[in-house]
Amino acid sequence: MSKIVRSAADLLYPFILTFGFYIVVHGHLTAGGGFQGGAVIATGIALMFGANRYKVISQQIRGKMLRTCEAVGLIMFIIIGLCALIDGKSFLYNWLANADWLFGHPVTYGSNTGDLYTAGIIPILNIAIGIEVLGGLSLIILYMLSGVSEE
Repeated sequence: MSKIVRSAADLLYPFILTFGFYIVVHGHLTAGGGFQGGAVIATGIALMFGANRYKVISQQIRGKMLRTCEAVGLIMFIIIGLCALIDGKSFLYNWLANADWLFGHPVTYGSNTGDLYTAGIIPILNIAIGIEVLGGLSLIILYMLSGVSEE
């Protein structure tokens, strides 16, 4: 690709990652969540693959790292769901709701105040799903582009 395309991609990449992270973290307050934010972040990685040569970018973003990212997101999701079983509740029971720490602040009535410390385990699940989707979609993009040969 041309130097202009690479420069524009390098400029847009941090903003895309930041926006994707914003969508993941604010998923319980606004439209969005783990899947949507992970897909946006994976789009940023696809932009980098499209703007740079495959050999150059595949040395920075490796398949092993993306597989690890996918596994970490899945393990986080399962562990959060199993934590409720320790307390005798059902799988994925919202055991952090209305707790005194972390994400347990009760939601106020009325307009959305934007308090990130609400919703119990849902923000943590959004983060786990975001990591899972980021790893999975980026891995798919990496494998699809590995078959493209340069002329």
